[in-house]
This record gives sequence, structure tokens and C-alpha cells, in this order.
Amino acid sequence: MKLVFLFCSIGLFIYMNLCAAHPELKPYAEAEAGMVRYVIELPKLEDESLKQVELIVGKTVLTDGVNRHFFGGKVTREVVQGWGYSYYELKQIGPMAGTMMAGPPDAPKVKTFVPVRHDLGLLRYNSKLPLVVYVPEGVEVSYRLWATEPEPVAADEG
Repeated sequence: MKLVFLFCSIGLFIYMNLCAAHPELKPYAEAEAGMVRYVIELPKLEDESLKQVELIVGKTVLTDGVNRHFFGGKVTREVVQGWGYSYYELKQIGPMAGTMMAGPPDAPKVKTFVPVRHDLGLLRYNSKLPLVVYVPEGVEVSYRLWATEPEPVAADEG
């Protein structure tokens, strides 16, 4: 009987550890009501100083397919109190704006990813910590990696 209890306890312990949240996410709060938490885990690289990350936040909406659109909004860098880890947050998505070129009147609407304009710039590549982003429900988060050459190229005078 004790042996059965021991094996059941060990099995339950292993199951709970496998189902638990990623250990690197402990400092980060769960998403509040109406918000979604996105987690980006970057793979480890030999030289991470040669890469940077561009955070792309936006929404897929129907557009005319002719004009360029963007959403207003402010993506801010916040810090987890007591840990010093960064996370990014878009509290609310602003109104959609764009160019006003006249397209064909009978042109069908097309699904288009419309980004939120933000001024975060490129973020440091760090595989040791996840990139955590909180956004309102319905907003999508993706990212793009930027790379550079290991050696700078000298400029010519003149």
C-alpha cells in the first residue's frame, strides 16, 4: 500500500511540474481581464550581440487594399517590481488612420495586418529571458530578427 502511494505521489509531482508555467515566467503577472500575455522565447546563439529584435504589434482588419493604415497606441517598456525584468505593454489600441488615396469604388475589402506605430526601436537579443508582451484581446504580437555583420565596414572620406 505504501509503495502504491509513493508511486502515485511521484507521478502527481512529475505531472504538476510538467503542467506548471515556464519557470522563467514566475516574475511576470498573468494577463488581466481583457488582456492577453504573449511570450517570445528566443533561441540561444553563439554571439547574441549580432542580433536585435523588432516587436510588431497590430491587428488584422478589413481594408480597401489600396491605402496604408496604422493604429495609434503606445507600447511601453515596464519593469517587474523586485526583479528588474522588462516587459512591454499596450494598454489600449488607438483609432486606425491611414492614407486617403481613392481606390476603385467596387474593389473588394482585403484582410490586412495593420501595425500599431510605436517608438520602441530595436530591442536587445537576449535568450536568457523571455520577451513578454501584454496587449488587449484581439491584438496580435509577432517579431522580426535583425542581424548585422561581426565586423564594421569602414567609410570612405570625401
